[in-house]
Amino acid sequence: MSSVKIECIASEGYGIGESPVWDEKEGALLCVDIAGRKVCRWSSLTGQVQAISVDAPVSSVALRKSGDYVITLGTRFAALKWKEQLVTTIAHVEKDKPNNRFNDGKVDPAGRYFAGTMAEEVRPAVLERHQGSLYTLFSDFSVVKHFDQVDISNGLDWSLDHKTFFYIDSLSYSVDAFDYDIQTGKIANRRSVYRPEKEESIPDGMCVDTEGKLWVACYNGGRVIRLDPETGKRLQTVKLPVDKTTSCCFGGKDYSEMYVTSASYGMDKEWLSRQPQAGGIFKITGLGVKGVPPYPFAG
Repeated sequence: MSSVKIECIASEGYGIGESPVWDEKEGALLCVDIAGRKVCRWSSLTGQVQAISVDAPVSSVALRKSGDYVITLGTRFAALKWKEQLVTTIAHVEKDKPNNRFNDGKVDPAGRYFAGTMAEEVRPAVLERHQGSLYTLFSDFSVVKHFDQVDISNGLDWSLDHKTFFYIDSLSYSVDAFDYDIQTGKIANRRSVYRPEKEESIPDGMCVDTEGKLWVACYNGGRVIRLDPETGKRLQTVKLPVDKTTSCCFGGKDYSEMYVTSASYGMDKEWLSRQPQAGGIFKITGLGVKGVPPYPFAG
């Protein structure tokens, strides 16, 4: 096992850093600060972070085949032109739920954008229950709702053979799997593949590696864990210097680096003084595994 190294590459102090995604063309890491209403891009060449402010909580960002990005903003799917700093709405869900917002989102191997909603939090992980749903935005901009009664719609990814969709509803304290039909984007047969240990706390963002194993960021658990979805066993734990680890992705030249976002929302002065890097972005090297490049939205 090569030696694992963790460094804070951007101590931005994000309220809720989320949705890291590698932009190979730019040699950059994209992410969002939900609470700060910003889409951010860290350049691996300059080490600098650029940010675009938006008019609502922005919860996920994804690449777009035609260039630039797509985001989930409030309860809208939207397009983001980076240079022009221009946001245009693609589709709007849950207009009848003004207290809801999107949370995590990701593009499937066929170019569909999956994202789920939740009620706004009163405090971290405290909110009106069962208000969220899971949606897919198709390339023709139509939207399909898969199911509702979700608490905090979170991590999502697909197996290497594209036959399984993995999903986390954080307050169910479970990493779930569904049968996946890549032709239609339909999901079925939900089951649990992993239930976190007490010290792992709340399962949050997630990504898959080239061996088909899952990596899950543990909110309030200060770690990312590697799971085998076939056996339900935890294979590895990597602890970080912050408690509120929110999500993870692979990136870098050969996708051998892991990037982890974190949050500072809900931490008091004393807690922040113990964890000055809370809300920062971390790079983990030496894991000995590589990740799968992100899929771009086809629309």
